[in-house]
Amino acid sequence: MLTDIQIAQSVKPRPIWEIAAKLGIGEDDLELYGRYKAKINLVPGENVSGKLILVTAISPTPAGEGKTTTSIGLADAMTRIGKKTCLALREPSLGPVFGVKGGAAGGGWAQVIPMEDINLHFTGDLHAIGAANNLLAAMIDNHITQGNTLGIDPRRITWKRCIDMNDRQLRNIVSGLGGTANGMPREDGFDITVASEIMATLCLSLNIIDLKERLARIVIGYTYAGDPVTAGDLKAQGALCALLKDAIKPNLVQTLEGTPALVHGGPFANIAHGCNSLAATRLALSLSDYVVTEAGFGADLGAEKFLDIKCRAGNLKPNACVVVASVRALKHHGDGDLEKGIPNLIRHLENIAKYSIPTVVAINRFPDDTPEELALVDEKCREIGVNVALSEVWGKGGEGGKDLAERVVALCEEESGYAPLYPSDMPLKAKIETIVREIYRGDGVDIAPAALKQLRKLEKLGFGNLPVCLAKTQYSFSDDPKKLGAPTGFRVGVRSVKLCAGAGFVVGLTGDIMTMPGLPKVPAAENIDVDENGVISGLF
Repeated sequence: MLTDIQIAQSVKPRPIWEIAAKLGIGEDDLELYGRYKAKINLVPGENVSGKLILVTAISPTPAGEGKTTTSIGLADAMTRIGKKTCLALREPSLGPVFGVKGGAAGGGWAQVIPMEDINLHFTGDLHAIGAANNLLAAMIDNHITQGNTLGIDPRRITWKRCIDMNDRQLRNIVSGLGGTANGMPREDGFDITVASEIMATLCLSLNIIDLKERLARIVIGYTYAGDPVTAGDLKAQGALCALLKDAIKPNLVQTLEGTPALVHGGPFANIAHGCNSLAATRLALSLSDYVVTEAGFGADLGAEKFLDIKCRAGNLKPNACVVVASVRALKHHGDGDLEKGIPNLIRHLENIAKYSIPTVVAINRFPDDTPEELALVDEKCREIGVNVALSEVWGKGGEGGKDLAERVVALCEEESGYAPLYPSDMPLKAKIETIVREIYRGDGVDIAPAALKQLRKLEKLGFGNLPVCLAKTQYSFSDDPKKLGAPTGFRVGVRSVKLCAGAGFVVGLTGDIMTMPGLPKVPAAENIDVDENGVISGLF
């Protein structure tokens, strides 16, 4: 049986200008990165009349549940049934590529290509984001060394350096050692690039002017008097934006079947807002009739943040939602018992219903799934009024997703009553409590005294209208990854709060969630290789 990378390498991509032509994009609006990928030099306008389809999932196993694969296969299937369709996906991070999950370009016969390029460096967007992040860090420490006219308190700097790699050794460091010529010694640390506020800021910016204004609003720390200091105070926004002038342009690639795909931006959903760029989504909506996009991890994470943060910021109204599940994962949540695991799926469906979006379940079918097991999932979903479609896109490509595509097109004709879960003027603490109560189904929230104090301060500083982005484990509705299924009787602990004024949200860190992951005992990197002809193997 062929591996994912062997399948991807077996298909000859079409020249990217032919893919662009399907969306009505001329060659003058393309910035080519070789023959098979390009930046699009277009700014999305107000006419975003396409239908928006969100693909989310149940709480995943460590290997994921085929959400990206289903998204790609669904887009190919919709193209097969005659619908002008475009994908809008996130870019992979090198951390997971070399860590546990491997690549993030789909799988089997539902992939975006060139798969190796997309997973490894791509068009350099993540490197540009890392460079901008670290330029700001350097300017902060240089300002302190050169006299500190802004009065920045070195003990209250909130800005970290970043690198696009899983490296637990860099979570907490001391920088500036070696004498006065090397700066002021202070506690420091690294985030993974996809957790950087600059990543989130770029992904929620409409254009380069909006990006520059947002960058200026980033709060990097506080003065000795307790006042916030921004990147604008350091006069950094122009240089940061110069580094990002190409990174903000959406990337165009294609699926194995030639469906256009905008792959742009890559925030994680367990530690950030987990959606591709707003610019790419809006551009896709202006160029096609149907847009398939995904939000990271389960619906309690990516979908909630998509619906409460991204849609609010970009004035988007999703027309339909697909919740991906598998028999394998449901058994995982039921400790081997399928029926005991199904409540995890039902809870996700009930949560999406709170946003009033028409929804269908896509069962990512595996060869060892029995007819009885599939019938049980179908029965339980129909009991709450949700239809189920089998997805066999991994093995059959778009042909294996036609039934799902027909159901999604029908859902898009229904009325979507989408509205965010909470109003913008709700207090920050109440927003956290609402998410925990309504989406996680927890009994309450235990906010650490320091975090509670910070929430009150943020409201006094005028940030109370921002939405909340809770950083939480992806493996459970709770903040404990061991509580599988649909747990009840738990409380969620928020240990710290971080302001992301540029991105436009407030982050609450729950449980022991880390913004810098570590590599596993046997990282995927051990199996990746390249031969004398430059052919890469081991990516999956």
